[in-house]
Amino acid sequence: MAGPRLTPRVQRRAALAASGWIALAATAFPGGSPLRWIPVLAFVVLAPGLALLLPQPLGLRPGARLEALALAAPVSLSVATLTATTLFLTKAFSLTAFLVVLALFVSVAATLPGVPLPAATRGAVERDGARTSLLTARFRKRRTGGGA
Repeated sequence: MAGPRLTPRVQRRAALAASGWIALAATAFPGGSPLRWIPVLAFVVLAPGLALLLPQPLGLRPGARLEALALAAPVSLSVATLTATTLFLTKAFSLTAFLVVLALFVSVAATLPGVPLPAATRGAVERDGARTSLLTARFRKRRTGGGA
């Protein structure tokens, strides 16, 4: 009997959680080697943001996938900056310590549901009748006869 099959969603989360540990292992290569800096750069620039944004409980619409990917880089760089600053202020910064903290963060964040994105499951504009009528009442066209 075959073991339980992992769903693609679980596989993506596991790959995301493993990416930090792979980047940490890549630091064993020589300093200028692309085998070292490419995985580390890709991990630092994308993984923390993807771990926070992508595990959406209801999935993402096609347009929202692009939104999440575009937002992942600035979120990742923000988390990396906060991590590096904290390590510098505590006088504990090293590449290994930096990557271990980020890898732990990504591993934990990948197991949790993602931060809800407003446009992830619905259109950017609400199509609810109550809200639409409220908006049209506020922004009525002016009459052509002048006056209010």
